Order: sequence, then C-alpha cells, then structure tokens
Amino acid sequence: QILTAGWDELECHRVFNFLCELSNLARKVQTVVSSKPGSARRLELRIRLFCRAVLLCPGSHRSDSAFWLSRILNPWPMVNQARLLYLIFGPVSSRDGHVVWQKMIEGPTDESSLKGLADAIKLLYGTEAREWTADDVISLVDELSVVPQEWLMENNARLLLLSGNSICFTFLASKAVNGRAVELARLMVFMALVCEKDLYCMDWAVKMMQKVCKVFSTAWERNNFLQCLESTFAHMLMDMLQAVLAG
Repeated sequence: QILTAGWDELECHRVFNFLCELSNLARKVQTVVSSKPGSARRLELRIRLFCRAVLLCPGSHRSDSAFWLSRILNPWPMVNQARLLYLIFGPVSSRDGHVVWQKMIEGPTDESSLKGLADAIKLLYGTEAREWTADDVISLVDELSVVPQEWLMENNARLLLLSGNSICFTFLASKAVNGRAVELARLMVFMALVCEKDLYCMDWAVKMMQKVCKVFSTAWERNNFLQCLESTFAHMLMDMLQAVLAG
C-alpha cells in the first residue's frame, strides 16, 4: 500500500493481476464460491486473511480501499460477490477465527457481527467507488441477505441501520417502487424493533417511514403499505405475547 500510493490506476491494476497470479487467488475464490459455505474452512480463512492483510490494509484511504475491494469483487457475478463480501467481512468464531456462516440465520445478532459488512457496503456506495451504481449496491445487499440462506429479518434491519441513512432509504424506496409492500412493511417493523433494542431514537424510524410513504405514486399504494405495516405490527405483538405466556 505504501509502495503503490499515488500510482496510476492502470499500474495498480497490474499490481493486482500480479498478486492474483502469484497467490492463485482467482482459482481459490472459484473453489470456495462453488462449494458449500464452510466446507473449505481453511481455504476460506486464507482468502479472508490475504484480502484483508494484503489488499485491504487497515488505515488505508477510502479511495484506495474502494479500488482494491472493487478489484476483488468485480470479476464475479453478483451472487458470488455477496458470498465473497460475507467471507471477507462477515463474523468469525472467537475460538478458531473461521467464518460463521449460520450467524444471521440462527438468531438475532449484534452490531459487532455486522459492522464489517456495513462498512464495506458504505464504501461501495460512497463516491470513492466510481464503478458501483446505487442499484448495484442495493442488488448486492439483497443478495447478501440470503448468504448462505435467508437471514432473520431483524438481522437485515440491523445491517441497513448500520449502513447509514442514504443506503437505508434507497433500499427501502426500491422495495416501494417495485410493489413489495409486505416485505417493506416487515422491514420497517423490524427496524422499529432494532431501534428499541439497540437504543436508537425511535424518531428516526418514524421519519424514515414518512420519507418512504412519499415514494408511493398513488394514495392506494400508500394506504396498502400502511395496512401491511399495521398487520405486521399486530403479528409481531401476538408472537411476543405468546413467547411471554409460554415462559
């Protein structure tokens, strides 16, 4: 990173290609993304450590980090990009350092498990990552939420909150525009739950919902969304009540 500081992007591309050939990175990534998550744990760890320690040095400028992260992700289809993103930035076991693939599926997780992924998403969404459009990043977040299977909605909501206002609103607005009112309502309800659990200001969730309501082009669509929201809140409250009654 010190050596290549200030170099032309074309020269940095050459450095990346050289490092890939030297380390057989492309072949190793191909092996991992075409295997079941966790089936090649040692190889997964080697890829994670190589990318983080060599290509994505801590303390690098955001523009440099965005460039190198783009180099790592861009050769692959979106579904593999999401898998790679989780591999590099997802939570790891405190015991052996291996990637914990089931973390987002088995139960609600904490901020520390999602912070690396959120920071990477913010990096790709920022102006430093010129090759990425807002739609690209939204698609990546969508793909990420099913790695390796569909995440719990609470973990989805927590990742969006950690990713910042702009990404959060863009993601929710895309659901509104594409007529996915039920999914949008569930996300909004779980965002309110995360705000309550993690001690965020509930006013934030209210203002975000008001902004999202303005995205709907007709009063019918907006009212339908609000009805979905009401229904989702009711279901969540009943589930909580049943859990309390069951002890």
